[in-house]
Amino acid sequence: MASTEGFLAVARVVGAHGIRGEVRCELITDFPDRLKQTTHLYRGEDHTPVELERARLDKHGAILKLASAQSRDEAAALRGELLYVAEADAVHLPEDSYFWHQIIGLSVRTDTGEVLGRIAEIMPTGSNDVYVVEQQDRQILLPAIKDVVQDIDLEAGVMTVHLIEGLV
Repeated sequence: MASTEGFLAVARVVGAHGIRGEVRCELITDFPDRLKQTTHLYRGEDHTPVELERARLDKHGAILKLASAQSRDEAAALRGELLYVAEADAVHLPEDSYFWHQIIGLSVRTDTGEVLGRIAEIMPTGSNDVYVVEQQDRQILLPAIKDVVQDIDLEAGVMTVHLIEGLV
């Protein structure tokens, strides 16, 4: 989930659904069921509060009924908008699990003290995420696995990694 100052993006409106103001959304959360349990979302960069009347999940994403959209035209006008939840209302993660927005931007150093750069991006793969660490002249791809990631200190803004053979 992406974060913007106290809000976590959970869905992107991709278009209208039906004639009663429902919107079809691409999910950008690992916890889509939370949409069935919330009544308030925030829309757009200004985080305008919107009431969520109902949510249905399907294999293509979610169909949401926002109180602010009563017609197909009003729903279509929301295309491209991001929908957020307040960070304070986010799903609680298990210990040693983090939201992407907490990881992106961390400084990365090895367990021997070498500074590698900053995490610029996270690439999801089938088995584990891959952290893209940017240096001045190149990128390093680090798998998000216990053999590599030794420690994450959010307060210090540092991830400590162990470089196993063949990574760099």
